[in-house]
Order: sequence, then C-alpha cells, then structure tokens
Amino acid sequence: MENRMFCYQCQEAAGCKGCTQGGICGKTPSTAKIQDLLIYVTKGLSAVTTALREKGEAIPKEVNHQITENLFTTITNANFDEEKLMKRVEETLQRKQELLGRLSTCQGLPEAALYTASTTQELTQKAAEVGVLSTQDPDIRSLRELITYGLKGMAAYLYHANMLGKEAEQVDSFLQSALAQTLDDRLGVEQLLDLTLKTGASGVEVMAVLDQANTETYGKPKITKVDLGVRENPGILISGHDLHDLKLLLEQTAGTGVDVYTHSEMLPAHYYPEFQKYPHFAGNYGNAWWKQTEEFEKFNGPILLTTNCLVPPRVSYKDRVYTTGAVGFPGCTHIPGGIGEQKDFSPIIQHAKRCAPPTQLETGSIVGGFAHDQVLALGEQIVSAVKSGAIRKFVVMAGCDGRHSSRDYYTQFAKALPKDTVILTAGCAKYRYNKLDLGDIGGIPRVLDAGQCNDSYSLAVIALKLKELFGLEDINQLPIVYNIAWYEQKAVIVLLALLSLGVKKIHLGPTLPAFLSPNVVKVLVEHFEIGGIGSVDEDLRVLLGTAAS
Repeated sequence: MENRMFCYQCQEAAGCKGCTQGGICGKTPSTAKIQDLLIYVTKGLSAVTTALREKGEAIPKEVNHQITENLFTTITNANFDEEKLMKRVEETLQRKQELLGRLSTCQGLPEAALYTASTTQELTQKAAEVGVLSTQDPDIRSLRELITYGLKGMAAYLYHANMLGKEAEQVDSFLQSALAQTLDDRLGVEQLLDLTLKTGASGVEVMAVLDQANTETYGKPKITKVDLGVRENPGILISGHDLHDLKLLLEQTAGTGVDVYTHSEMLPAHYYPEFQKYPHFAGNYGNAWWKQTEEFEKFNGPILLTTNCLVPPRVSYKDRVYTTGAVGFPGCTHIPGGIGEQKDFSPIIQHAKRCAPPTQLETGSIVGGFAHDQVLALGEQIVSAVKSGAIRKFVVMAGCDGRHSSRDYYTQFAKALPKDTVILTAGCAKYRYNKLDLGDIGGIPRVLDAGQCNDSYSLAVIALKLKELFGLEDINQLPIVYNIAWYEQKAVIVLLALLSLGVKKIHLGPTLPAFLSPNVVKVLVEHFEIGGIGSVDEDLRVLLGTAAS
C-alpha cells in the first residue's frame, strides 16, 4: 500500500521505522506533505543564496531569517497550521524568483532552485513527490536526513539569537550551503559523512552565539531556587523556549494583577537575573511538554506556546491556547510578530483576567542554574572532589523527554547511580529525575541543571574546561560518561556537536533514530562507539563499571 505520508524525524516514529498514516505527534498526512514541500523549496532558495555568495554578493538578513524560520517551523510539534505553512511555501518561492534574477546564469543549479508553481494544485502535486523517500539509496537518504535534521536544530538556536538582535552570517552561510548540498546527487557517503561532522561543528558555533546573546541580554544564569506552588492571582502559563517572548510578556503583564508561570523548557528562565526582577514571575507549573494535556487543563488560565513542543490541544482548553513565532495550530489565536518586530500580548492578558487562579499540582521547589559560569566557579572544588575520589564520574543525561513508558529508564537510571556520581543535564530530559532527592557531594548537588536544550553549549564548555583543569589531551579521558535521551531535531544537533568535538561512547536512547540506516549506524559505531541503551544494571556496568547501588 502506498504510504499516505512518511516521516521519521522524531524518536516516536511509528514502529521505530516511520509514521505513514498520520504522525504520532498529531500532524496529518496533508500537513506532513506541505512541510516536506516547505523543506524542498527552502533547499532550493538556499542553493540560490549559496550561488550568490560564491559570486561575492551579500544576502539580506531578512532572507537568512526566512530560511531559518522555515526550518524551525517544520520541527516536531511546532506548527500544524496548513494555511500558514502553505503561505510560507509561496513566500519562499517568490523570494527565490527575486534572487534568481541576480544570477547571470542558472547553470548548475538543482531542480529545486528552479522549481515554480502557479496553482495550489501544482503545489499539492509537488508536495507528494519531494518527501524523504524521494531519495532512493537508503544510506544517502539517511545521511541527507541526518544533516537536514541537524540543520533544523541549528535553525532553532539561530532563530532565538536573531530574536535578540544577534546575527551570525557565518552560520547562515554554512546552514544554507549544507541545505543545498543535500540536493547534490554527486555527493556520496564519504562526502556526506564529512558534511555531517561539519554540521556538528557549526552547531557548536551557533550554540556559542546563542549563549552570548542570552547572557548579554538577561545576565549570566545563577543558582536559583524555583517555586513549584501557585499563587492566588490569575495566571498565564508560558511554554516553549523563547526568552524574548517571556521578557515581552513580563513587561506587558507588570501591574495587571496577572502572574506568569513557566512550563517545561521555560523553567530555566528563572535562572537569569533579568527575569528575577519581576515580582509577578511566579514559578514553574508542571513538568515536561508531553504532560501538557492534563496540566494545561488544570492551569485554568491561558497558555502561550512560543516554540515547538505543542501537543494538539483538547477541545476543553483549546480556546485558552495562544501561539506565537514558529508555532501554529488551527483554531488557536496566534500572536503575530517576527524577528525584530514588537508583539502585543494584550489579548492573552485580558483573557487571563477572566480566569480562575491555577489549580495547585505540587508544592516545594527545585534548584537549577548550573550553566557553565556557575559550574566553572566551582572548578577547583570539583577537581579536588574528583582527585580525592568523592566524585567518581559525571554522567551527562541531557536531551529530551517523551511520553513512551520506556523513558522511565532514565528515572530508574538516575536513582540507581552510585552516590559518588553527579548528573549534568540540560533540556526537558531532566524532568525524569530533577525532583528526586539525590542529595549532594560536599555541597555540590548531584543534579546540575544547565538549563534548556538551547543551553547544551554549557555542557561542552564544562567538558572542555575540565579537560584543561585536569591537564588532559583527549576529552574522552575525562571522568564524564554520556547517557543521552533524544526526541526531536535540536537533540540531533547537540549529538552532532558532541561528535564534532571528538566525544566518543555516547549512549543514545530510548531508541536509536529510525533515520539512521544500518550502514550509517555501523559507521557511527566504528568511528565514535555510539551505542543504544539496555537495562539499568547493564548500562551501569558499561558506563561506570558497576551495578546499581
């Protein structure tokens, strides 16, 4: 039977092979195909911008932003609005035609760079032809998709930096060149493997750009206790990752009697000094993104989704869901405003005033804010603890959470870790263990939360600085092991970034990506000793040389 769609970009790909009848994420086959088309025309536009750069021509920043936002829009659980997605396709084709006029010849450009359409029917037909399976060779397809998904993750980080006024032309140039190269049938496995590692290296670069943008704008994260309870005022719950949206919302809610709570990946916003200035910035409500269907119901007030991680909302609270930026869902109110534009959150604020305060889910607090500056301030203490044997290993358990029951593995693994180990984390994977009472080692908490998946750069900085402090030549000689959970494309660029830094023996779960062909997996195992996960006891023996404590 011919597939109605094919998508395997996230960890929940059906049967660990691919979604064909509808996305586990909730997207329909028609939505999936429009996203495929958007990626195709964005690659075509990137081929044109790359050709122009080779001629020495500058690319306007609004073109760079358009390509970045297109990629971000297609990340898992971001945008389900077919009308808005198709509008992006049409705008991208229009932009491409304008730029083609600046080239003296179109010779050597791929078909995607020359493609045009005049009717919706033509676009719909093309959408059915340009999906993942249009590449026949399974290994070439695997590497092209691995690179594309890494670039989607890069685009997410770049988008957030752009929102704060930070441009990175060198990253834009690489991203667009790499997109164009995924259309080049002359590139074989070796060339695509090389491009994969270059994508990881550019990922490190864009993470550094975003880290600089965040800290220059909001201050350096500091160790912070975050309240988990609720107050008596009505509230707005903000989810996703965009700190710029949070800042605007806090400014516009000041003095209104409406409190602002974070959800899921917005939790680390509490660690930044700039946000701590707002007395109505109440605390964190709930857990990881996949629990939103029950937690949004109980929040009572409106919810603002600023980036990916939107689960198709239930009818019972759909009227309280607002989207902005790259996010979209049919029937939900969208707050307009792109890069460099102001946003008006008055509709959601007025809505909040009509709602009851949040229903309490839990009480207490959690501590975070262990970004690289805070951890490195403990550098001598950490080195001393390692040399004395008080700390045997650091275990990087960064990445994503998800709804599969198999992810309870990470909770059990954290519980079973020996008491002389410290967890380094970033991303929503932390919700599997950040509320456990794991204690500390000589005052150093056993869970060091660096922040969002956007803050994974901190983990690389910490590793490189520890390598320097210990006087080691190889990053793999550090007392650090990696047991990473993944879900979507930002986790892919984090993985590629670590590989580009030479990190080996990374364990990735709960399943290896479906988009990795057997031959590509074999190469990753041979060159980087990547592995999947097994049982808790088995993995403790492999990673630490010990059984559960």
